[in-house]
This record gives sequence, structure tokens and C-alpha cells, in this order.
Amino acid sequence: MIARLLLALILSLPAAAAPGLAGKVFAGYQGWFRTPSDGTNSTWQHYSPSATFTPDHCHIDLWPDVRELPPAARVATPFRHPDGSPAEVFSSTTPAVIQLHFQWMRDYGIDGIFLQRFASTTRSEHLRKPQDAILNQVRSAAASTGRSWTLMYDLSGLTKDAATTVINDWNHLDQQFHLSDASKNPALLRHLDKPLVALWGCGFNDRPPMLDQWRLLIDFFKNHARCSVMLGVPAYWRTLDRDTIADPEFLTIAASADVISPWNVGRFNSPDAAARHAATITKADIAWCRARNISFLPVAFPGFSWHNLSASRNRSEPLNAIPRLGGRFLWEQFRSYRNAGADAVYVAMFDELDEGTAIMKIRQDPPSSPAQFVAEPDVPGDHYLWLSGKAAHLFQNPPTYSPMPARSP
Repeated sequence: MIARLLLALILSLPAAAAPGLAGKVFAGYQGWFRTPSDGTNSTWQHYSPSATFTPDHCHIDLWPDVRELPPAARVATPFRHPDGSPAEVFSSTTPAVIQLHFQWMRDYGIDGIFLQRFASTTRSEHLRKPQDAILNQVRSAAASTGRSWTLMYDLSGLTKDAATTVINDWNHLDQQFHLSDASKNPALLRHLDKPLVALWGCGFNDRPPMLDQWRLLIDFFKNHARCSVMLGVPAYWRTLDRDTIADPEFLTIAASADVISPWNVGRFNSPDAAARHAATITKADIAWCRARNISFLPVAFPGFSWHNLSASRNRSEPLNAIPRLGGRFLWEQFRSYRNAGADAVYVAMFDELDEGTAIMKIRQDPPSSPAQFVAEPDVPGDHYLWLSGKAAHLFQNPPTYSPMPARSP
């Protein structure tokens, strides 16, 4: 009897999040949606470019499915679904939202997330405070569901004081949450027996190079904070062309990282193009990294659309610019990356509704209004969660031809 009770107790506990990257499927997590009622004084942040969220003031191209949230965590909008029912959204600051998202990750087999933290906003206490609360909720939800999490600093918008800004924020977080203490952060992803920190934006040619700042940051995290470092770099980082600065010194900096992760979102737009990119670019990237004992984490994305976001900026971008194709586009990236030699993958993104890359559950019957939304009526709303979880089998087994799995009705 005692043995059976002990076994039942063990089985009821969440599975421990194993360290390292190999064999894993991760997703980026923005956590940046706000609503007027969430107490952050941020109105409709990332839902709308203004204080109102209406068909004429809309940022998102996918509509989230919030029906599994408790009623108190759902936020009504002026939009209506085709059947006339109110269209609701969520705030990323609500604990029930983050807990549900991590439950979905557990249920579908996604190993963890990279929590985005936009370093430029950490200098404002008003903007930093809700980010801190979200980070703490992520720590708790990851631990309770056996998932892992990694802090990813996005350095977009920073210039000459970039290193100081990020270092100050890390020290603030480490003092508050003891991120350097593994016993107090069991779900924080560890790589090479050290906490992994991701630094995104190095080497892109659409911003100041700041190579001196990147050197300082990498030195701080590796030699003072005692972390492993992942660099988020452009898609064509190794060849120093297209989206990358043409400075060989950038490759010297890249060689000091523990993990390299090229940003491939929008760099190809069909399954065939994704396969070509993996065969001609990713395979050589992996060889470069392996020769230097650097791990490699490619980025996959399910599709792309920022029609409403671009309209709010007086631009005209088509709806569903890179179609999802019922998952064929995403699966071809998974399959091709594995065949190129990758042993893990980063999916962009879990909750990115603005640019139409979210894999979270979405409504395939979005509101019908002057604002247009991407939908695949014949595809289940959880399809991209399911497909991302299925990709784990690819990265845990030898490369082979792997057609997209079929779902049971």
C-alpha cells in the first residue's frame, strides 16, 4: 500500500525540466499584451496603436482563443465573432494566463520558452515593474509544469549605453529573484552547467553595430555573472551579407558565444524555400559552430502576417503574407533543420499575434470587421501547438525523411 501511494505521489509531480538544448523544442514568449483593466496603466498595448481597440485601431492579425481562461481573466472588446458572440482577449500580466500557457506547453510537449525582455524598457520603473511580475509568474508556472525558461534580452533601440543598461537590469533581477542560484530557480534552463542568458540583436545591419558594447556584455555574463551566452544573430551572419553588418570582427564576437541562433523569420516564404535555406545556409552554419564547439539553435516560424500592424503605420502589407499552409510551412523547417544537423529548435513565437507568428491556441472564427484577421477554418485552433510538440520526436532521433504527421479526427 505504501509503495503504491509513493508511486502515485511521484507520478503526480511535474516532470523536471532537463538541462541543455539537445532534443528540445522551445518557443519565444513575448508577454507584452496589456489591457486597460490590468492595473498597468498601459491601455491596449500591442493590441492597438492607441488608447482604443477597434477595427480602425488594431495591431494584431491573429485572434487568441481565451475560452479556457476563467471569466475574470478574459477581457471584452468591441469586436464580435461571426456568430455575434463577444470577442475577448487577455493581458499577459494575469497569472492565470501565464499558467494556462505553460499548461499548454506541457500538454503538447513543448519544452520551454525564451522570455523576451526588451532592454530599452527596463530603464523605466513603470514599464519594468509589470515585466518583473511576468518574469516571476513565468518562474512559478515553469516550475509547476516541468517546463524550462530562459531570459532573452532584446537590445533593439539601445545604443552607446547598451551594456550598462542590460548589466544594471540583470543585477536588479538577480538581487530580486536570485537567478544565479539554481536551487531557487530550478526551471531556469542551464547550458554547460550554467544558467543560459540570450542576447538578441547582434550583427544586424538595420541598427548601430555597437560591437564594443556586445563585447562588454558577453564578458560580463560569461566571466562575472557565470552564465552561458546565446547570441541571437541575423540569418546571414556567417557570410556577413544581406541582413548582416559587413565587419569580420562580428564573427570574432560570435565565436565567443556558447550558442548561436540565427533569426530566420521572413527570410523565406514557402516550404521549398525553407528547405533550400536549410540545405545551403543552415548546414554550413552548423559546421562553423561545431568546429568551434558552439551549440546551434535555428529559428522556425509558422507563417507571417502584419497587415493590421502595418496599416496603423500608414503602410500597406498584405494579409497572410507568408501563408501557414495548414502547418506544411512550419513542418518543412523542422524537418529540414534536423536533416541539416540541428538537434534542437526555437519556434518564433508562442504568443506573437502582431506579426501572425503565434503558435498558441487561436480562433479560426475571428471577428468579422473592417480589420482583417488570418484564419484557417479547416485547421484546429491548437494545430501549431500540436505540430510544435510533435517536432520533438524529430530532434530526439536520427535525421530521416519525416512527412508532416496526420492528426486523428
